[in-house]
Amino acid sequence: MKYFPLVALALALAPGIAGAAPSAEARREITQLIGSLDGSQCQFQRNGSWYGPADARAHLQRKYDYLLKKDMVDSAEQFIERAASQSSMSGKAYRIRCPGQPEQTSAAWFGARLQALRQRTP
Repeated sequence: MKYFPLVALALALAPGIAGAAPSAEARREITQLIGSLDGSQCQFQRNGSWYGPADARAHLQRKYDYLLKKDMVDSAEQFIERAASQSSMSGKAYRIRCPGQPEQTSAAWFGARLQALRQRTP
């Protein structure tokens, strides 16, 4: 336990790990990313099971809320990396399949949505 203070200090000083607070713009982007599942006919796979948009949205919102509480997300990219890309439990990548489109990783799908959001926003 004699190293605990050093580990705690290192984590506190590590960029992007502790003390993160998303800006209003980042919060808007993340909210829009999570909401991009609404009204879609896409399915979301996690840990081998497929879920509809409402279940996927609720799951990602819970993960985002957890990250906010722990000060572990300050950008849309971090949200994608830390909440929307893979299972925290199994480490398996999340996948998304939409009608008429090839199945892809959720990281790629959300990354494309983020790029589209930023191109539309002046």
